[in-house]
Parts: sequence; C-alpha cells; structure tokens
Amino acid sequence: MSELRFVRLGFGAEAVDYQEAWQRQREVHAARFADEIPDTCLLLEHPPVYTAGRRTEDSERPLDGTPVIDVDRGGKITWHGPGQLVGYPILKLPRPVDVIAHVRRLEDALIRTCAEFGVHTTRIEGRSGVWILGDAVEERPAPEATPGLSLDFDPRLAAPAATEEDEEFDPRLRGPEYAPSNAGQRREDRKLAAIGIRIAKGVSMHGFALNVNPDNTWFDRIVPCGIRDAGVASLAGELGRDLAIEEVLPVLERHLREVLESADPRPRPLASRAEKATA
Repeated sequence: MSELRFVRLGFGAEAVDYQEAWQRQREVHAARFADEIPDTCLLLEHPPVYTAGRRTEDSERPLDGTPVIDVDRGGKITWHGPGQLVGYPILKLPRPVDVIAHVRRLEDALIRTCAEFGVHTTRIEGRSGVWILGDAVEERPAPEATPGLSLDFDPRLAAPAATEEDEEFDPRLRGPEYAPSNAGQRREDRKLAAIGIRIAKGVSMHGFALNVNPDNTWFDRIVPCGIRDAGVASLAGELGRDLAIEEVLPVLERHLREVLESADPRPRPLASRAEKATA
C-alpha cells in the first residue's frame, strides 16, 4: 500500500460530532478516489452517540427510545463516546475489493496494539472485531457470586417476563447481571474493538472503535453489534488501571502503519464461468 497519513481530528473537550466527522469522511473519500491525497486515517473521539449499520434490527435499538443515527456502513448498532478511540481508514483498495482481507488487516493492527499494553486479544470465527475470550461455561461464576453489578433500566420493561425460548427474548430485560458491560465479571466473551466498514468506488470508509477507557454501561441500552450472548470490554477494565487515549494513540498509529503500509492487498479472485455454473 501507499504511505499512510494520519489526521487527528479531535479528542477530549474537542471530540468531534458524529455527523461532522461523517461529512469529513465523505470529503476525504472523494479526494482519495480522485488521487488528490494519499491513503488517510482519521483518528478521533466522539461525544456519546448510537449509530446503526444497515443490518440493525428494531429489537436491537435502545429500549428507552434514545435517538440513533442510521449510517451506510456494514454491521449493526454500536455506541461511540468518550474514552473510545475511533479510526476511519480511508484507503484505495484494488478491485474487486477483498473486504474480508481488509477487515483482517484492521483486526491485526488492533490485536498488536492491545498486546503492547499486556492484553491478549483474538478473533472469533464469524464475528468481526477484536475479542477477549471468556472462561468455559462450566467455569464461569454464578450471577449471585458477582456483587456490585449495576444497570440503570426501568424494571417495568421486564414484565411480562421473557424466556430464552421466546423469539422476543432480550437479555437486557433480565436484570443487571446480564448487562453487556458486566461480561468481564461474568467471565464471558467480550468485544474490545468493533469494526464496521463501507467500500465505495474501491475506497474504504468508516472503520474501527477501540474501547480504551469508556463508560461501557452506554452499551447496556442496546444489543451491541446485534450479539446477545457476549458483552463488551475496555483496555482499562481488563488492566485494572486508568489508561488514557493519549497513551494508546501513538501505539495504534505505529501498528496501523506497519500493517497497512506493508500489506499487499491483492484483488479478490474472480470465479470463472465454469466455477459459477457448478456453484
């Protein structure tokens, strides 16, 4: 790939409104398509906001009617906000684009970043993003053995009670011990970084969100990424200490540069007519 340029748009008190950042993405995307600029990665924080990809279902949106911005990326619903490092790599990729290979490269850079801070992460087959694997089911603590779990929700939403066999079953209605933000205390699989992208005219948009030190209870109002049997995590939570965006930012930039600039993104192979006929 070509040399990668980083643009730090705003963090902390200068966090960038989601709609403003989305418009900036469009402008950079157009310039990259026209070869007016090199491959560019926008890095920033957002004020609190829920965004929903094209596959988001109504049952995965906030129970309390909190507004959600519908966007043109893949994936489902997620949250962005303070303490989360967001990156939008806007890269020109060879056509036909191998989307999965692009996602794997982003995952690789994020996995390397987490490892440098002493947090082992991995991929999970069939689920994009970067994950921390939980304990085996038989080794996980019972809910009553994990004191201090909390979730701010209206208990009236839990009536009538749902069961796991119900099509409308929602783990958020079962109480605080089942909240996505408490997955670490339950020792379940938990996502540390989410990825949702769009490829338009051979140029990537949107990107990743790495939970550095956010308030993960924001995820408790939704079904994060549409996944009901896992939760969310943060670097600070896994390390048990404070960790600032400023500490993670240069490490992430270095690993993104190493992975993306050294990559040889070959086009996705096209099936022949004979292969298509027998498929």
